[in-house]
Amino acid sequence: MYDYLVVGSGLYGAVFAHEAAKKGKKVLVIDRRPHIAGNVYTEKIEGINMHKYGAHIFHTNSKKVWDYVNQFADFNRFTNSPVANFKGELYSLPFNMYTFNQMWGVTNPLEAEKIIAEQKKEISGTPKNLEEQAISLVGRDIYEKLIKGYTEKQWGRDCKELPAFIIKRLPVRFTFDNNYFNALYQGIPVGGYTKTVQNMLEGIEVKLNTDYLENKPYFDSIADKIIYTGAIDAYFGYRLGALQYRSVRFENEILDIPNFQGNAAVNYTDAETPWTRIIEHKWFEFGKDENGNDIPKTVISREYSSEWSIGDEPYYPVNDEKNNQLYICYKQLAEKENKVIFGGRLGEYKYYDMDKVIEEALKTAEKELSE
Repeated sequence: MYDYLVVGSGLYGAVFAHEAAKKGKKVLVIDRRPHIAGNVYTEKIEGINMHKYGAHIFHTNSKKVWDYVNQFADFNRFTNSPVANFKGELYSLPFNMYTFNQMWGVTNPLEAEKIIAEQKKEISGTPKNLEEQAISLVGRDIYEKLIKGYTEKQWGRDCKELPAFIIKRLPVRFTFDNNYFNALYQGIPVGGYTKTVQNMLEGIEVKLNTDYLENKPYFDSIADKIIYTGAIDAYFGYRLGALQYRSVRFENEILDIPNFQGNAAVNYTDAETPWTRIIEHKWFEFGKDENGNDIPKTVISREYSSEWSIGDEPYYPVNDEKNNQLYICYKQLAEKENKVIFGGRLGEYKYYDMDKVIEEALKTAEKELSE
């Protein structure tokens, strides 16, 4: 008999399992995939740690979380500075003085502010949708070239149909600073995320290729408590209807050249290019292998955003009003499950950054293991 069965070996499950085992609890971690680490899984290809489920760049302002993850990995000093490609024109992201110089030829903040202030005038009152919100932040030119096409590919919906809040966190800076995150701590674990999660799960029993929902009565019978990090609607057999997600498809290529695009991430912001971005994985670790040697080949991934249906891998919750209402109904059902704790991105139907997932898992562990 186990004290805890942890369903899912992503960051939430791995952190909780680590904390429970530290307290002397008997823990079993199961995962339906053939590998640990959930969506942060990295796979070594040609000496490069490939981010199998899309780019994951760790960033946080929490010293507590930063100190916590540094127990399991050394982090490099990677800084996320994506590039936007609009029909062959290249722009710095996030929006900063480099972007405004590339867009309008301006060389100082006052000139940039003046152009944006003028273009923002077309929106009066509170922005009603994503298009109006974006124009009210950065004006029409930047919206048309760098936001509209990319966002519509990402969400599969017209910007006028998307809620304004999606883009409220958009960084806009009148300085020459193209570090994407306003985070005190940032980097990539040296040796990849899989190794980091492996260190978290050291000494803990793990079973892969094991689907909890296919054999739920058995798994419920072998543990006092369940930590469930799968999709909350799947847990209840979609009885109230399926929550909506966006899914992502990756087209991976190994190229016999040392450098394809010169940057880890290039976003394709026009509507005509079918992919949203290309990731060149080697640049997350500066093009070097673990011995510090230059890697002669490169691995790229083209990302295509798509509508999710049951059976696909869910990536981004569609947190609009309709889906949030449905989630509340599922959450009420979840609260009646007295031996199950629902956590993580899918268990809570929430778009979580990695540091927030870790923070929530630590909070749950602290509450649960102090009782």
